[in-house]
Amino acid sequence: SYTTDTKSREENKKTLENLYSLSVDITKIRRLKEWVLLQDVAYVKEIAGILQEMGADETTVANIIERCPEAILHTPAEINSQRALWQLVCQNEKQLVKLIEQFPESFFTTEYQQNQKANILFFQELGLKNNIITRFLTSAPNIFYNPVEKNKNVIETLQRNYLNLGGSEANMKIWILKLLSQNPFILLNTSTAIQENLEFLQKNDFTDQEVLQLLSKLKGFIFQLNSTTMQKSMLFSKNIFKCSDQELKQLVLKCPALLYYSVPVLEERLEGLLKEGISIAQIRETPVVLELTTQIVQYRIKKLSALGYDIKGGNLESLNGTKKDFEVTYGKIQSKKERPIFNPVAPLHIED
Repeated sequence: SYTTDTKSREENKKTLENLYSLSVDITKIRRLKEWVLLQDVAYVKEIAGILQEMGADETTVANIIERCPEAILHTPAEINSQRALWQLVCQNEKQLVKLIEQFPESFFTTEYQQNQKANILFFQELGLKNNIITRFLTSAPNIFYNPVEKNKNVIETLQRNYLNLGGSEANMKIWILKLLSQNPFILLNTSTAIQENLEFLQKNDFTDQEVLQLLSKLKGFIFQLNSTTMQKSMLFSKNIFKCSDQELKQLVLKCPALLYYSVPVLEERLEGLLKEGISIAQIRETPVVLELTTQIVQYRIKKLSALGYDIKGGNLESLNGTKKDFEVTYGKIQSKKERPIFNPVAPLHIED
């Protein structure tokens, strides 16, 4: 609760002096968050001291404060508590400093320390490795702001559904940990939303085994959807591909993106493919191509065309996969094209 009324106030001279002494670029702070410089109380020297104590050099300290100026408004006690909290999952202080430099906003959000601590301990009990928990702290910090009971509730809902769908007790822990590490944001959903989405799939005649398969393929993204958007996306795909309910189900199992993406996204991607001369029949054969953005598809088609590979005539498998997968496919097509036609077992006619 800091004031952001900048008109009637002057910058705090003491704060400015202390920042200058640390070689902090004050123009950056003025541009980003000038209101920080107007506060009556700031702990510039103290926060810099704690960071230096952890092993941060002068440049690192300046960089952290420039990127997250509100760091200097926290009390040393708050920052020391946060330091102790993050040390529960960091290998050493060197790693901690590196994380603070990369993700200062995550570290300097100190309002939820009790929840953060309870959640860190809960994730450790669950079996998540510390390096995964540190990744969550930096890239998905808001899952730690939930009361631990809420996160436990979501996990219990997932476990119960996994078993109800025919998953085995032996594999459940691995499944949950994999799902969480792929998409920690599932914890931001309510147990009710998760339940409703699973029921939607069952009402649409997906068997328990198929629902489990979709959950694993979608990396938990299904829990961020709702039945209305899924219904619209499925209807759109059914009309475009002119298929029966059973055929649509098979397409969704092949390409869960048909459930996950909204109608405007699917429309845009289909349009991009059709503009490249690709037919609906080809897309229906390899629907996974819809997981790629229009820009990626255009880039890959251009690269393959340069090798004389006509995408319109064949299947779309060569377009699919991650960047690494595509490079492998491209390399194979390239070497095939460059390889001379030579029969190693044919006799050589050499004149004496």
